[in-house]
Amino acid sequence: MERLKLVLQYFQSNSESISNGICIILALVSVKLYTSFDFNCPCLPQYNKLYSLGVMIIPPIILFFLGILVNRHTGVMMDEWMRPTGNRSKNPAVVKYLFSAMMQRALLAPMVWILVTLLDGKIFICAFSVTVDPGLFSGLPNSTGLEVIRIMAKVPCKEDVIFKNSSFRKAVSRYIRCYSQAVGWSILLFLIILGALGRLVKPCFDDHATFLQTRYWSNYLDMEQKLFDETCVLHAREFAQNCVVQFFEDMREDTIFRLPHPPIISKFLDGWEEEEEERLHGITKQEQMDQLLNKWFYSKPELDVTRIAHRPRTCVTWEDRDRKILYSDV
Repeated sequence: MERLKLVLQYFQSNSESISNGICIILALVSVKLYTSFDFNCPCLPQYNKLYSLGVMIIPPIILFFLGILVNRHTGVMMDEWMRPTGNRSKNPAVVKYLFSAMMQRALLAPMVWILVTLLDGKIFICAFSVTVDPGLFSGLPNSTGLEVIRIMAKVPCKEDVIFKNSSFRKAVSRYIRCYSQAVGWSILLFLIILGALGRLVKPCFDDHATFLQTRYWSNYLDMEQKLFDETCVLHAREFAQNCVVQFFEDMREDTIFRLPHPPIISKFLDGWEEEEEERLHGITKQEQMDQLLNKWFYSKPELDVTRIAHRPRTCVTWEDRDRKILYSDV
C-alpha cells in the first residue's frame, strides 16, 4: 500500500509525471484491448491481408492521436508556437523540446499494440498464410476440391471442417508465428538499442547547459499556464460571489430603516472591503477582465520579476527604554 502511495505521489508531482502516467495507462489499455479483442480472420484470399493490415494499423493510429490529445505538452507547445511575440520572444528550442516529449509519449501505446500483435502472431498468420509454400508441410487436405490458395487462406480458421483431424494447420500456424515473433523481438531490440545509443551519444553532441535551460523554460511555461488558470478560477469565483451578493443587496427595498454603523463595525467593514478588493486584484468590471485576458494573450509579460522580488516590506523592531534592540526581523 505504501509503494502504491509513493507511485501515485510521483505521478501527481508535476505535469511531466502526469503525462508519463497517462501514457503508461494508455499502453496498458492497448494491451487489454488486444487481449479482449475478438479476432476473426475472414479466411478469404482477397480479404485476409486487408483485414490484418487494418487491425495492425488503425488501432495504433487511434492510440497515437489519443496520446496527443491527452498529453498536456500538446497544449503548452501550441500556445507557445501560436502566441504573438509581444514583450516576450519565442524560443524555438523550447517548442522543439515540447514537440519531442509529446511525440515520445504519444508513440508509446501504438508501439505496445504493434509489438503485442507481432508477439501473439494471429495477425501474421491471417495475413501471410496464403504466401506459405504448402509443400514444406505434410498432410495438405486436398480431397475437398478447393484450390490450394483457398485452403491456405483458411489456415487461421481452426474451426473449419477441412482441417479436422489434420496437423497441417497447426504446422503452418506455428511456422508463421515464429516469423511474427522474430519480427516483434527484433523491433523491440532495435528500439532498446536506439534508446540506449541516444542516451549515450546525445551528451557528446549537445550542450548540456543548453538542454538544462530548455527543460527549465519548458517546465516554466507549463507551470505558468497552470497557475494562470488556477488564478483565473479563483478570481472568477470571487467575482461571481461579489456579483451575486451585490445583486441581492440591490434588490433590498429602499424603505428599510438604516442606522449608521458604530465605529468598530465600520472599521471592520472597511477592512473586509479591502480584503475583497485584494482578492479581486483590482479587477471589478467585465471590461477590465476582458482587457487583462486580451493583454495576457497578445502581450505576455517579460521574464523579469526584479520589481516584485525587491519590493519593500514592513520590518518590525522592538526596543526597550534604553533603545536596546530586543527583537528585529530585519
